[in-house]
Amino acid sequence: MANTTSSTNTNKAATSMAELLKKSQSTLTTFKKGDIVQGTITKLNSHEILVDIDAKAEALVLEKEKRILNNLLSTLKVGDKVSVQILNPESDMGYPVVSLRRFLDDAQWKNLDELKNKKEVIEVTVDEVTKGGFLVSSRDGVAGFLPNSHISFRGDPQSLSGSKVKVVVIELDRMTRRVVLSQKHTVTAADFEKEVSALKPGQKIKATVSNTAPFGVFVTLPIGGGKSAEGFIHISEVSWENVADISGQFTQGQEVTAEVIGIDKESRRINLSLKRLAEDPFEKLSEIYPAERKVSGAVSSVIPAGVVVDIEQGVSGLIKKDKIPPTVSYKVGDSIDAVVSGIDKRTRRVLLVPVLTEKPIGYR
Repeated sequence: MANTTSSTNTNKAATSMAELLKKSQSTLTTFKKGDIVQGTITKLNSHEILVDIDAKAEALVLEKEKRILNNLLSTLKVGDKVSVQILNPESDMGYPVVSLRRFLDDAQWKNLDELKNKKEVIEVTVDEVTKGGFLVSSRDGVAGFLPNSHISFRGDPQSLSGSKVKVVVIELDRMTRRVVLSQKHTVTAADFEKEVSALKPGQKIKATVSNTAPFGVFVTLPIGGGKSAEGFIHISEVSWENVADISGQFTQGQEVTAEVIGIDKESRRINLSLKRLAEDPFEKLSEIYPAERKVSGAVSSVIPAGVVVDIEQGVSGLIKKDKIPPTVSYKVGDSIDAVVSGIDKRTRRVLLVPVLTEKPIGYR
């Protein structure tokens, strides 16, 4: 009887041990390569990073790139909740191998978005000088591009290599991993005004073309002390003639002479003009086209105010609507004989009256 009792107890113990082992195994999660799982940092140093992901053993974070490892060490601490990606569900040593790159990437883009929304100033180091600007990075992992057009006061570009500058994030695109930064936005209007105080409207200055756009030309110009600032020539300030396209007129690096016409504190740039250094041909129009002079031309456009006529290269005339008889109409391309009635300085046009072969009833 005693033997029976002992045997029964042994069976129960064995059964309980098997159940415990089975129960213990059932609580452990199984993983496959590529899975994203949640875990907790249990160890964090330059030699080893461990994460508890409810596996048989703690997962080892595999990271060989020093820059990313430094970012992990500066960003995380023991006890932090993280998401990891499974690289190997079970290594030869029996533990899972995981990566924190995706977690770090998500955290960095979230941080960048917050920096952009708050317009927070950060310090970055210039790592490389390129044709269009500078590749920069910060100690906490922010890496981006600082365009030449967003440098506040430029000197020799190579002199900025390795230097630290203060910037703000102005543009983000995670899909293309584009991060654009600006130093210009960290400079107050008062600081900018002080730096360019030596420049005065009407001053003649040499500048270098840095970029062109459909609406104007961006240039850099010296402001003293070996520094330079951004200038802008609007398309309307390029020539006294009507300019529709400037794409082929300027090249990067081209030197131009311009006149300072204003300081744009909001955009942190100097407004310039090319045409104001040239003689305004309109000033001579009153001599060339005195009242009662007969002219001929072709209709270039019909507008609500009347009919625009090309008289010669760069000179247009206007026949006001009230000078056109109700029974007469014009279309683009029509030839017109007219008489000069005056000069409109505001619109820079010669005012005309059509020469009619017959005077319609009611014509004034």
